[in-house]
Amino acid sequence: MDSHGIAQNRYLPGNRVTLLRDGAEYFPALVRAIDAAEREIWLESYIFADDSAGRLIAAALSRAASRGVRVRLLVDGWGAKLYLTAALEGNIRAAGIDFMKYRPEVAPWQFRSHRLRRLHRKLCQVDGRIAFVGGINIIDDMNTPHQKPPRADFAVAIEGPLLPAVERTMQRVWALVKLVQTGSTDVPLFPEHRHGHRVGAQTAKFVARDNVRHRQDIEHAYLAAIRTAKREIIIANSYFFPGIRFRHALVAAAQRGVKVTLLLQAKVEYVLLHFASKAMYGQLLQAGVLIQEYHRSMLHAKVAVIDDHWATVGSSNIDPYSLLMAREANVFVRDQGFNAQLKSQLTEMIVAGSSQVAADDWRLHSRLYKAVVWIAYGIVRVAMGMLGYGRNEWFRGTGGRDR
Repeated sequence: MDSHGIAQNRYLPGNRVTLLRDGAEYFPALVRAIDAAEREIWLESYIFADDSAGRLIAAALSRAASRGVRVRLLVDGWGAKLYLTAALEGNIRAAGIDFMKYRPEVAPWQFRSHRLRRLHRKLCQVDGRIAFVGGINIIDDMNTPHQKPPRADFAVAIEGPLLPAVERTMQRVWALVKLVQTGSTDVPLFPEHRHGHRVGAQTAKFVARDNVRHRQDIEHAYLAAIRTAKREIIIANSYFFPGIRFRHALVAAAQRGVKVTLLLQAKVEYVLLHFASKAMYGQLLQAGVLIQEYHRSMLHAKVAVIDDHWATVGSSNIDPYSLLMAREANVFVRDQGFNAQLKSQLTEMIVAGSSQVAADDWRLHSRLYKAVVWIAYGIVRVAMGMLGYGRNEWFRGTGGRDR
């Protein structure tokens, strides 16, 4: 049960889960759902940018508000500080949209570790009829420095029995933020439990990570699937810095004959994390894990497929930020058709847009490169320890000295 008495982490049959690739598929689907809204729209995003995508969604939300739909928009304080302009925020508020920022205190000279607990999930639900879950922020796919092809990312549209779980977590977080910032809320902290109607044939579960009772739920869902994998694991993740249990699970799978492929970011976005993650490569390559680095564009995906029946799409990276601090949300699907569709997309990305890291990659690098990797790894390790996240043995057992 979750922290307010509602069961989660259960697979439910009867859903329709539709895969959406990049903003080119996601934003039109989101606009269609918003334009069809009759009662309410809830939207959460880490980033809401003042660019073509942000203005497109803001206009759709404004149209909904103008026809009497109750629209609530919650964005992360840090993401808003970086991308949301005062002009667009003013237009959103003027349209009659209920607008709040999650943890708006982001001043660097007043740093506190709890401010790393951001709202990183990307969710929307409309009229209790359709919901969207994934890794796509409200930002144009091309809004990334020094790249031309669009950012690679995924989301899903959900209809069916999973919808109430999405509704409740969005209502719960809105109510908490409203109480903290204003002292009152018209949204209940403990939403009524509603049952969704069957609309499809797919079995799936919705998992939301928080910092109370569900701190490790997404990680545990991954680990359970990896540990029972029989033939193949493909994980595509933009920020890959797993803890010891995750690494050991991947190594064990490879050693028992499972083909394990990691599709990771080749382009450098965050320099420190980019080099620190290389410290993980040696142990994984030595165990037979295949590492493909995606170079066609920025990789922002957080997805995986295992064997022919299990898949996940969501906002959670496999790194300390997502698995230990941020609010995240993933959908886990048990369905051969959905699995095959996502696997086809990932296979195309691997074949046409990535390069395989050689098994002797570490040996071929210069001493300077190796020094940079271990310095970056050490800095991240010290920083996580100072923030109080080093007690779970996240950093032990990299196996780097064996490379």
